Parts: sequence; C-alpha cells; structure tokens
Amino acid sequence: MSQDNLIKMKSSASGHVIWTTKNKKKLANTKMALKKYDPVVRKRVTFKEAKK
Repeated sequence: MSQDNLIKMKSSASGHVIWTTKNKKKLANTKMALKKYDPVVRKRVTFKEAKK
C-alpha cells in the first residue's frame, strides 16, 4: 500500500487511531469523518481525519 494514500483517523471519544485509505482527488479541501467501532470505548463513535 502506498504511503501517499494513507490517512490517519482519530477517535472523538478516545485517542485511538486507525489508518485507512481514500481517494482525495475530488475531495481536496474537505476532511473525512466516519462512524466506526472504537474498541477502547466499545461503542460506535466518529473518527475524524487527523494530521499524519
């Protein structure tokens, strides 16, 4: 997997971090926010894009 396509997603409830990929060609100025399962809190929370 190329390092250019990896983005860091940080949990809003805890400091848990995941790495994921996306196509940023069309979404140049917007930051991604996804609802995913956080194993630290054991709930579904919002993960927001963070700096690498």
